Amino acid sequence: MSGPTPTERAEASAVRRRWITLAELLAIAGVLIAALTLWSNWSERSAEKAERANASASERQAARRFEIRAVAAENGDSLLLLRDDKHEIQNATVAFPSALQVGRKEALTDQIQRSWFEKPLLKATDGGADEQEGRLPVLITVSYTDGDAVRTARGIHDIIWETKPGGFLAGRSLKLQGLRARQRGGDQTKLDAIWAREKPKS
Repeated sequence: MSGPTPTERAEASAVRRRWITLAELLAIAGVLIAALTLWSNWSERSAEKAERANASASERQAARRFEIRAVAAENGDSLLLLRDDKHEIQNATVAFPSALQVGRKEALTDQIQRSWFEKPLLKATDGGADEQEGRLPVLITVSYTDGDAVRTARGIHDIIWETKPGGFLAGRSLKLQGLRARQRGGDQTKLDAIWAREKPKS
């Protein structure tokens, strides 16, 4: 029985080479897939770590922040600055629009007193109806404790007020209703610009 012819041997050899080449390609593809999988896993873990770090930093920043808030006394003669469980108010100052000619006040008892600005505000709103409602922008700066550190919060807030007739020959009376945040930060120039733009028309 005769063996394969030279042509058959050449064809068989070519087939073997093709299989070897295919096997090499499959091996390379397997290596590439494994590398891509490793890179994808590493990338996901890195993204998760960065996300956790950002969330933790945001939580720490939020914990350090003090929100300036206040509630009105029942008779409307003052606003009481509120404390929270994590921060103790050390001192607070309140600045008023320069046009009212009211000096900067220290809220030594954590209270914003109506008497500080009642006359200038009534004068600025005189000539209109006895019953009015409005907002007085003020710049509040609070020093507070954050653990062992002392930090500062500053912002422009609106004191919400209303006026009522004061009775026979008594003129009008002013009552404070609350405090509303307008913006973080700010300075006297910004405060004066807001008042000039939004002050009640007398």
